[in-house]
Amino acid sequence: MTARVRNGIDNIGKYGHLFEGKRIGLITAPTGLNADFVPTIQILHENWRLEALFSPEHGVRGNIEAGGLVDTYIDPHTGVPVYSLYRPDSKRMTAEMLDAVDIVVYDIQDVGVRYYTFIYTMLYALEDCAKAGKEFVVLDRIAPLDGVTVEGNVLRPEYRSFVGNYPLAVRYGLTAGEVATMANDQTGWNAKLHVVRCEGWERSMRFPDTGRLWVHPSLGIPRYETALLYAGTCLFEGTNLSEGRGTTFPFEMIGAPFVEPYRLADEMNRLGLPGVRFRPVYFKPTTSKFQGETCGGVQLYVTDALAIRPLETGLSLLYTIKREVEGFAFLPPIKEGSRPFIDLLCGDSLYRDESVGLADVLERFREESRRFAEEKRRYHLYE
Repeated sequence: MTARVRNGIDNIGKYGHLFEGKRIGLITAPTGLNADFVPTIQILHENWRLEALFSPEHGVRGNIEAGGLVDTYIDPHTGVPVYSLYRPDSKRMTAEMLDAVDIVVYDIQDVGVRYYTFIYTMLYALEDCAKAGKEFVVLDRIAPLDGVTVEGNVLRPEYRSFVGNYPLAVRYGLTAGEVATMANDQTGWNAKLHVVRCEGWERSMRFPDTGRLWVHPSLGIPRYETALLYAGTCLFEGTNLSEGRGTTFPFEMIGAPFVEPYRLADEMNRLGLPGVRFRPVYFKPTTSKFQGETCGGVQLYVTDALAIRPLETGLSLLYTIKREVEGFAFLPPIKEGSRPFIDLLCGDSLYRDESVGLADVLERFREESRRFAEEKRRYHLYE
């Protein structure tokens, strides 16, 4: 039976005491909606004193492409100033921003994967608010990939970046409110943190079990299946293959002009990976890598969302291409002195280490994910 699941914003009426008489700043994105699709911006603006909006990657209205920088401007719908938390020089809150508010609210749907940058916007802001003595509220949202399954290694501190800035497993099985609670405790920030909880969500639930409508958390994650596969196929952002950006199936199609699709699909299907099938495809991206060029590759189909292990699937595809496809390469560092992007995604240099095979990587990752799953239980807010 489909449950009626409520996110934090749907329960905000019970928490009005947190906002009364305070100047509110809101970090949000297009997923900041209640069950009736009323934006959190509008709810706070009409019922309390919304003084500032803080924009993550993609903008508060979702009009900025991935990686596009955000400028300060006035929101045309409310007249409230929008301050950028995705600037070329910093992703942090400034003293000027914090002086404008008494309390900062966070409401963005996460996907539960370590590379997805919204979670670091939240953690940076939480730390900044702790230092400034400001209250911080997470309007919690369900973990769409479930709150139980954990995959992958835990980020090593020397590989910290904006695609991995906290020691989480790749697929970490926590809500944003739980991540904030964990970080606030483990780092000793001691922020004045409040979590407005979800209702009706159980840890084993995935998004299709909730009865809610999918709102894409960013332009590259249009469907639930995309979010599920993203945990593994995002790794191709660190390679010279297209990860499907500029197509209607980002992170679901992987390829390049030098890939022979039928051979690759046969190789992958022979592995018999659980919950997934591979179809040979040709595609022509309209943006990003190989814009306007015909690429050969594979499209991934989720056949069983409970059985699939997306990170292991993505790694199996990566190592197969690395072994079989002439012309494959990892991308060089974006700037001099920085690490290759694949290392930042991995949180380690393992994927480039020719002395370590896929089986060894998976064995190590399974042990790290088992330990992380035990550790995170202390911070569960839901059964």
